[in-house]
Amino acid sequence: MKTVLLLTTLLLLLPSGTLTRSDEPVPIEVLVKNSLLNNNPVTYRTEVVPGWILLGAMRKLMDSDVNFKFTYSDDPHYGPFLESVNGLAGNPEDHTYWELLVKVPDGSIIRPNVGIGCYIPNENEQIIFNFTKW
Repeated sequence: MKTVLLLTTLLLLLPSGTLTRSDEPVPIEVLVKNSLLNNNPVTYRTEVVPGWILLGAMRKLMDSDVNFKFTYSDDPHYGPFLESVNGLAGNPEDHTYWELLVKVPDGSIIRPNVGIGCYIPNENEQIIFNFTKW
């Protein structure tokens, strides 16, 4: 009982908001790149609330920038699957697809082990959608 009372007292002494995450938006970039044609990449900027999944950030970006479009399908086993970006779709016959990469603040590029439905962007990351072949 004394432990519960002590913990309750300590929680009351903490500054307001200490135990909650910030809902202040953080900036991210989305880079759309076509490795097969070596076109100039196009960069889009948006902000996301910490904890948002990438798919939500993409929807927000599409709603706020008429130049950014995407489509996806829902796979019953793997979740959302990115099909097209800005009108360019992957094609199984051509072995083309949209690869998800992330440039983290230290400059290194990672390949997340999750897709657009589970990846949670962090502040100042650059999300890279790279059209390529497998």
